[in-house]
Amino acid sequence: PPQQSNATSYGAMALAIITLEAFVGMWINAFIVCVLCIAWVKKKALNSNEKILLLLGCSRISFLCFAWIHHFLSKIFPNFLHVQTILQLLALFGTSFNYSNLWVSACLCGFYCIKIANFRNSFFIYLKVKIDRMVPWLLLGSEILALAMVIVTYVLNETLQKNNITSTCQENFWEVTIRKDKHLFSSHFLAGLVFAASFMVVNFAAVFLLFSLWRHKRMMETNSMKDLSMDAHIRAMKSVLSFLVMYSINFVCLILTILYDKKKENIMTLLTYIYLYAFPGVHSLILIFSNPKLEKALLKILSCVKWK
Repeated sequence: PPQQSNATSYGAMALAIITLEAFVGMWINAFIVCVLCIAWVKKKALNSNEKILLLLGCSRISFLCFAWIHHFLSKIFPNFLHVQTILQLLALFGTSFNYSNLWVSACLCGFYCIKIANFRNSFFIYLKVKIDRMVPWLLLGSEILALAMVIVTYVLNETLQKNNITSTCQENFWEVTIRKDKHLFSSHFLAGLVFAASFMVVNFAAVFLLFSLWRHKRMMETNSMKDLSMDAHIRAMKSVLSFLVMYSINFVCLILTILYDKKKENIMTLLTYIYLYAFPGVHSLILIFSNPKLEKALLKILSCVKWK
């Protein structure tokens, strides 16, 4: 039928694009991880910003790897995913690293906000002083939270599958359907909660940074002075605002994947997956050009390749 052929062509085209995006994203994040690991070996220490970037790069590499394997097998070898253990493991690891990616990236925006913004509030000053010590605990908390959310989702899915297996009678059809909808709602609600919470952190970081920049600019104009922190504000704002725009689109796409969960070959689903796979690579590229160390290393590699 024409609809089936269109769905097949859409699926093949999306698979090719997603494969390209996944491998490019993994290479970009692998570059970040390699540069930071080399700096770690040389200095035997990493600052807070580099710790967040290192964990973010590792999370994105892992997410792209497991998500691409799951997507590839579902399209090329659909019967292979009928092996329940393989399906569960791929979904478990992919979801876990996706949650980790979202939370660590939100921590990065919050770190930029606390480090760069200037407020005289006592609590904010306390955070600015203690943030370097708090970063390892924030990262550990992000990983624990991501793992906890995945475990809860896994338990809900296991309960749903057991109910489907045990309830085979025709008279229980409506009851099984209601229970299935409840479990799906709970799973999707948890996923939406993670997306919304990390998205709110990014929004608050952008608003606070913007307000701090406006306040600092007015102060400099009143005193007819120039301050080097203005450049730091502007660089941080460019990074956070670009992230806010991408994160907003990413948030919409994540919600659409929940709404179109059962429509595997829907064109909207394919477009959202294409963007979701592009997000880790594109945002990591923005982080490279906003970090002097990473940008210098990238330009050095590019110049060597061009010379050869």
